[in-house]
Amino acid sequence: MNRDLLKAIEEKMPSFSKGQKLIASYIISDYDKAAYLTASKLGAIVGVSESTVVRFAIELGYDGYPEFQHSLQEIIRNRLTSFQRIEVTNNLIGDGNVLDKVLLSDAEKIRRTMEEIDHASFEEAIDHIVNAKNIYIIGVRSSSSLAGFLNFNFRMVFDNVRFVQTTSGSEMFEQIMRIGEGDVMIAISFPRYSKRIINAVEYARKQNADVVALTDSQMSPIAAYANQLLIAQSDMASFVDSLVAPLSIINAMIVAVSRKKQTELTERLRVLEEVWDQYDVYDKKPE
Repeated sequence: MNRDLLKAIEEKMPSFSKGQKLIASYIISDYDKAAYLTASKLGAIVGVSESTVVRFAIELGYDGYPEFQHSLQEIIRNRLTSFQRIEVTNNLIGDGNVLDKVLLSDAEKIRRTMEEIDHASFEEAIDHIVNAKNIYIIGVRSSSSLAGFLNFNFRMVFDNVRFVQTTSGSEMFEQIMRIGEGDVMIAISFPRYSKRIINAVEYARKQNADVVALTDSQMSPIAAYANQLLIAQSDMASFVDSLVAPLSIINAMIVAVSRKKQTELTERLRVLEEVWDQYDVYDKKPE
């Protein structure tokens, strides 16, 4: 519903009460600010009670104001420019201790992710990955760092990992053109969503590959193509997004597959340790 939220508010405007019309008008004109206001603060700004704000959210089909607010936040994270993001997050942080507020916010995202993630989808994704003919890993823009981390560690476990480079759309399709049944694509995408990754997961599904989508919401454009959907809480942190929760899920994926491939991994790491020692890769001098 959240993609059509602003349109729904406009369409229902004639049926709203006087107080609800004040709320609706403010949200339509300043949705970037409204998304991060409590029901009490929003009511105070437009001159209505907190209960009126809550009833407004329920009138739109939400269970309460927090669910409505979350939908509004999802919209603006994909609509706001980088400059607007800075303004919004500066207002949220205020003049307090930046380090403390960001760390506490990140910890809250991990807690919410742990409570809400679909454990069955996670286990199913791990089974498909372990048994895949080929594992394609793709992430665009800021999500490429997450994809690169997953690729680095999965290569310690598997020989069939393909890290999709996404510098251009045409080159991307050349890398995934042979994907098919029995293969797994792990797609990572967070706002602002890239069209390239949406095209990639759509193509993978059409080729009957299994798609594991790591993203922030069921309304994410790649969620519709996912066989297994892993949702990690994310939010704006200045002009970028906080990605600690998706990184935690990736860490869990690495641990889970390493446990299932423990015998092979142990032997592989034993050989690697010998090579690293032979070529003096790591500093082992005592301090």
